[in-house]
Amino acid sequence: MTTVDLNSDLGESFGDVRVGDDAAMFPLVTSANLACGFHGGDPVTMLDSCWLAFEHSVTIGAHPSYRDLEGFGRRAQERTWRELYAEVLYQVAALMTMGPTSGGSVKYIKPHGALYNRVMVDPEQAEPVAAVARNLQLPLLGLAGSALHRAAESMAVRFVREAFVDRAYAPDGTLVPRSEPGAVLTDAAAVADRALRMVREGTVEAIDGTVIRVEVDSLCVHGDSPHAVEMTRAVRDRLLGAGVELRAFA
Repeated sequence: MTTVDLNSDLGESFGDVRVGDDAAMFPLVTSANLACGFHGGDPVTMLDSCWLAFEHSVTIGAHPSYRDLEGFGRRAQERTWRELYAEVLYQVAALMTMGPTSGGSVKYIKPHGALYNRVMVDPEQAEPVAAVARNLQLPLLGLAGSALHRAAESMAVRFVREAFVDRAYAPDGTLVPRSEPGAVLTDAAAVADRALRMVREGTVEAIDGTVIRVEVDSLCVHGDSPHAVEMTRAVRDRLLGAGVELRAFA
């Protein structure tokens, strides 16, 4: 039987700002990438998210970002090696203190937003993120063949390959920037069909119509996307209906 993980970026509310519908999303996924305070996820939200993960037997991952609460972690930043290592370590460590009090623990790291996009293509920024994972003995989740993937391999860090069912791909296999038309997908049925194709065929249609290869251990649906719950439920039902087992990778 084919097996795949289904992950989502969750726990991204902060104070009075509510992001997504976590209560509806947690029962649908197998892994949750939880915000660690720099783009979302205040202490109460972090703790509540860990409790929800435990309640629904969902694996917890840390979702660190650049320090950019106002921009939801989606604005480009510059950091030295030392600064980025410290900021990522700080965030992951904060979430790691929350997990055990709720019956769970952090099992992997997945960068968020602008940091994610940067470390996929920039070896100098990828290295400190991989170093945090090595020193905390945690796997990394990201795009196959990326700079982060290569940095992880060089440090003997387990790397888990993910694909995005609700984001458009460029012909080179990177994600189309959110600022461009068609970058974010919202059609639940189309997203579900796309997910099954990724798992079964290892391919996806890029934004220009070309077919590109994707390597998939985990599929991501963004929790803050429009119709996220509907899309995640459709993906889950489509995969299960096709005989694909949903199981956390960590």
